[in-house]
Amino acid sequence: MDPHVRANLKAGMKVQVVLKKDQPTGKRTTGHIKRILTNSPYHPRGIKVMLQEGDMVGRVQAIMEENPCSK
Repeated sequence: MDPHVRANLKAGMKVQVVLKKDQPTGKRTTGHIKRILTNSPYHPRGIKVMLQEGDMVGRVQAIMEENPCSK
């Protein structure tokens, strides 16, 4: 699934993001989506999300799992 398309992302999904501070190096951080922050349906650099782990904010580069756990 394309991580640049907002419709492909849901709260609870495990994703890899690049945090703002890591943009020069491209270092990825893995976490679960808490909130989707980008309103547009597509973003060329990745949809901006907030992660559940530490409320970190970054742009999604890869989707690790397609279906979030529903608990």
